[in-house]
Formats: sequence, structure tokens, C-alpha cells
Amino acid sequence: MRPRPGARNSLAGFVTGKLGMALVLFTLLEVNYPRLRPQSQLVIFTACGLILCFLNRPFLGTKTTGRPLAARIVDGLLIAATLGVSSYLVTQSQPLFRSWWARGQELGNRAGGETSLDLAVGLLGLILVLEGARRAVGWTLPLLATVFVLYARLGPHLPGWLLPHRGYDFDRIAAQTFLHGQGVFGIALSVMFSYVFLFVVFGAILEVTGATGFILKLAQRLLRRSTGGPAKVAVLASGLMGSLSGSAVANTATTGTFTIPLMRASGFRAHIAAGIEAAASSGGALMPPVMGAGAYMMLELVEPQVTYVAIMRAALIPALLYYLSLFLVVHFQARQSEATSTAGGNNTAHNRAHGERTGSPPDDPPDDLPDGKSESDTATPFSGLIFGLSLLTLIVLLVAHYSPFRAVSVALAVAVGLGFFAPRQPLNWRRLAAALSKAANDSIALICAAACVGILLGVVTLTGIGTQLPALVLPLAQDSLFLALLLIMGSTVILGMGLPSAVCYLLVATLIGPALSQLGVIPLAAHLFVFYFGLMSMVTPPVALAAYAAASIAGTSVLRTAVSAFRFALLGFVLPFLFIYRPALLALAPDGDAATSTAGLLRVATITAVTALAIVPLAAAVVGHLSTPLRHGTRLALILAGLLLLLPIGPELSTAVPLTAANLAGGALLATVAGLNRRRLSDGRQGAN
Repeated sequence: MRPRPGARNSLAGFVTGKLGMALVLFTLLEVNYPRLRPQSQLVIFTACGLILCFLNRPFLGTKTTGRPLAARIVDGLLIAATLGVSSYLVTQSQPLFRSWWARGQELGNRAGGETSLDLAVGLLGLILVLEGARRAVGWTLPLLATVFVLYARLGPHLPGWLLPHRGYDFDRIAAQTFLHGQGVFGIALSVMFSYVFLFVVFGAILEVTGATGFILKLAQRLLRRSTGGPAKVAVLASGLMGSLSGSAVANTATTGTFTIPLMRASGFRAHIAAGIEAAASSGGALMPPVMGAGAYMMLELVEPQVTYVAIMRAALIPALLYYLSLFLVVHFQARQSEATSTAGGNNTAHNRAHGERTGSPPDDPPDDLPDGKSESDTATPFSGLIFGLSLLTLIVLLVAHYSPFRAVSVALAVAVGLGFFAPRQPLNWRRLAAALSKAANDSIALICAAACVGILLGVVTLTGIGTQLPALVLPLAQDSLFLALLLIMGSTVILGMGLPSAVCYLLVATLIGPALSQLGVIPLAAHLFVFYFGLMSMVTPPVALAAYAAASIAGTSVLRTAVSAFRFALLGFVLPFLFIYRPALLALAPDGDAATSTAGLLRVATITAVTALAIVPLAAAVVGHLSTPLRHGTRLALILAGLLLLLPIGPELSTAVPLTAANLAGGALLATVAGLNRRRLSDGRQGAN
């Protein structure tokens, strides 16, 4: 008798849940108290991710509709192959299995003299990784990896402009990219294993304990009476949540289900609400202290090496400026909606622009009354305690120079421990197990993508393209820093359209990053430059993956949402250029050291203040509203004022005043335009009276 589909799905769900929990516990133990060799750790980590992928992302059909028999056989064979390949690699690497080693040597010592079985395992492993990545993140990344493999194989036959090389056979490629530690089991997967995965678990624990709900409620209470309050709630909540998740799409899906309907109910059009959420979610990974995967990859890639605290310090001011720009865009957008609806005599829309409730029965209690709390609000203080103490623990330990994985492990313990004592819906072992399983399943795409990008990095190391590409970029830029930055920006955004942001950063930093150091850019600034544009690709049409998620929630056009998100996030395309030319925005001195002297801190404060001031006219110009609606000429004047304030054109007036004549001219132009616009508002009010 054939088993019922429901029974098969139940069995798959059971295996998925138990394997997910095992993966979390294995990672926590091995990261903090390692017993296995590094490559064996990564092999088991990858094997669990691939098996979860093959279980949760069927070859054909879906988990709910069932799969054809042939598809189930394919999935079963892939799972069996994954178990076989991983078991072979572990037994050939761990001293416990010394008696099983081929030729009496461990796998790492057989480099260049691999057995036929080694090479067969390597080729099979590559196929498994490519198929896992295809199911987890789509076709873009595995196709790109395949192109790199073909590049390694066809090197001697390539034209000069494609950087030819000696060429390698598939056996050598398989050994380089899968069997040893420079490919699949290299830096990308190591960062996911040691850092990123534990932060995903941390986010899942905060969610199950109600701490993430506390973030949304706190933002709502702080901003509900502000102009455009619901949209500002989206910006603030997405910034806080995005720092923990590091994924623009996941952040949009998590907070957008709450914030987008809230904005829609307050009078924002669907594509505007979705665009605000996509732009806010895409910037979450810019925000310390967590910053998704990017900060941990910088720990491995930036030369000379920097500390985690140095990365957080450098990222803080640009992240705050990015979110300041979103707040101002939202504010002016709400003002514009208010002006439009008032002109049309629509008082309901006028109230909605202020984020006020409309249409409530007269006997409904006001939201701000102490006795008007809903039952769900009673858990908010303790949820806030869990969020605050666990995040404080994380930050304190990071500042105290604990490793990120040890810091997040302790923060996890704090969150779990407090969760068991929650007065309402306390954490129990069943909910904890479900949260751990969910965290593992949410990480499938990260694990498979990191394993696949290891293939690309292995080819880069094998062929030497990483040293050849900068030599190609520099002549194209004709030794002009600005042209080189434009080329790197373009390549990063294009790659980022089909890749996760962290993967995009890793690729570009490895391939093109060295070109910036040859142009005299501070290394940390160069890496942050690449990282920012990897994130901005999430809101760059035509792909704009964050906009896809937001548009599906809002039920609106993907293209209109992507254009709106791109417009709202425009400052994110300017900031990276600014901190390349003005490293004070990264809290750095001109020589790249931390700005700690009084003069250095004054310089940081002055340039930050001027940049923040420049955001005002640019945000108003993007929306087309300041105190009143703006004409085209006024918008151009505001753009000019913002650019003059931003750009370091000409010599600085003095060491004590790190401003240029252009900056002063921009300030004067802004004051003039703002004064005329306010006078126009005053005249309009007098005329109405």
C-alpha cells in the first residue's frame, strides 16, 4: 500500500525539525568548544544545510501538493549522496579514522596526489552544491559558479580581454573547489558557520520570546503622533530588525506584514507604502551592532586586520544618516499627502497623514490612555526586558573584545533564560525546539549560497583572476578614483541583483577590492563602499528583490514599488562616495586611524552635521515638497544646495573648520530657498483667510 501524502509530509516535517535542532546545537557546541577539525565542522554544517534544502525544496511539486515518485527518488538519491560525500570527507580528515585514510595520509596532505575516489567525491560534491544553491536561491548563483568553472577549464582558449590563463582539468578544479579548504569549505562558509548562523538563531529566539514584537510596538508608540507616523514606524522598526536579520527580503517579509497595512490605513498609496518598507529594510544590515553577515566577512577580508568594534564604529554614522534621509522623505511625503488632501477638502486623509485614527466609534478609548491597553500589551514590558538585556549583553561583550560567536552565544543564553520566566506565554521546551528548527530552516539559503560562492572563490584562487582583474579595472578608470568607484558601484549593483547581499560583497571585495587599495583608499572605507552597494542592489530596478517582497504584501505593481524604493533610498547611493572622500563620516582620521583626538572628533562632528543638513534639501527634492509643493526650478535649486553641502569641492577653509567655500554656498542657497518657500506658505495662508 502506498503511503498517504500527508504521512510522507509528516515524516519529512519530523526529520526536518529534528535535523534543524541538531544543526543549531552542533554549531553552538563546535563554535564555542570545538572538537572537530575546521573542515570537518564545515562539512557537517554544509551537509545538514543541503539535506534540509532537499527535504524542504522538492525537485518537483511542493511539500503540500505532494511530489511525483520520480521526484521523490531524485530527492532521496541526493540526500543519500550528501550523506555519503560528507561521511567520506570527515573520515578522511579526522585522526579518529586514521586507519581508513587512503595511502595512510589525511585528505589535506594528499593535495596534488588525490586518489580516483577523492576526485569522484569532489565532482559529486560540486554537483550537490550547485543543485542545493539552485533550489535555495535560484539560478543566478549556480549559473555564475558554472561560468567560473568553465573559465578555469577553458583558460588557454580565451581572448585577451577575458584574462586567459594556463587552464585546468576538471579533476584539479574539483580538488581545489571542494576537497580542500580554499573553495566550498573556505571563508564564505566559515563566516556563515562561525558568525552569521548564530545571529539567525538569536533573531529566532527574540521572535519567539516576543522581543521583536516589542520593537514594532515601541516604534508605534514613539511615532504614532508624528506626521506620517506609521511610515516612520516602518523605518524605525525595519532598521532595528534588519540589523539582526541582515537580509533585506526577510526583513521586508517580517516587518512589512505589519507596517505596510498600517501605512495603507493611514492614507499612503500602496506602492509608496511598499517602497518605504523595501528601502527601510534594505538598510537594516548597515546598522550596528549586528550588520548581518557583512561585518563578519570584513573581519576576515580587510587588510590590515580590523576589530569588530572598529567596523561598528565606522558603520554607525552612515547608517544613522541613511535612516535620517528615510525619516525626512517619509515626513515630506506625509506633508505632501496632507497638502493634497486638504486642498481637496478631505479631512479624513488629512488626519490619516498625521497617523491619527479615523472612523472609530465614539465610545472607543483613545490609544494613548493608560486604561486603553489591549491584552497583548501586557507582555510588552517583559518582552522589552528580554530584548534590552540580550542586546546589551551582546554589545558589552563585543566592546569587551569577546569574539562575536562567544558574545552572541551568551546573549542567546540570556534571551532563552529570561524567556522561561515571562509572565505571559513563557518559553517552554516545545516552543524553543520549534524556534531552533525554524532558525535552521531559515538559514538554508545562506548555507547553500555560501557553499556555492566557495566554488567561485576557489576558481579565483586557482586561476589568479583576483590579481589580474584590478590590473584591468585601473586602466579603464585611467587612474581616476571617481571613475574606478563608478565601475565598482556598477559591477556590485549588477551582481547584487541576483545574489544575496553578503555573497555579492564577498565576490566584489575579493575580485575588485584590491583595485581601491591601489588608488589610495582606506581599506575599511573600500570594503564598506562595496558592502553598501551590495545592499542598495536590493532596491535597484529592474530586479530589486526587497521590492518584490514588499509589493506582494501591498498587492501592488512590483515595478512601481521598485521605482519608489529606489527613489527613497537615493542617499544610499551617495553616502559611499562621501565616506571615501571624507573618512570622517566613518569616524576615521585621514590616515585611516580612529579619530580619537579632540581635533579629530570635532572634524567628525562638523562634517557629520553638514552632511545631515544636506540631507534635508535632497529629501525635499526627491518628494517635491518642503513647506509647500515645489516647482521644478525650486527642486533643482535644492538638489544643487544639497550637492554643494555634500561634496568636498575645493580646499578646506582651515584645519579647525573642515568646510569648503562650496559647502558655505550650499548652506546659503538652502537658507534662501527655504525662506522663500516658507514665505509662499505664509502668503497662501493669508490668501485663504
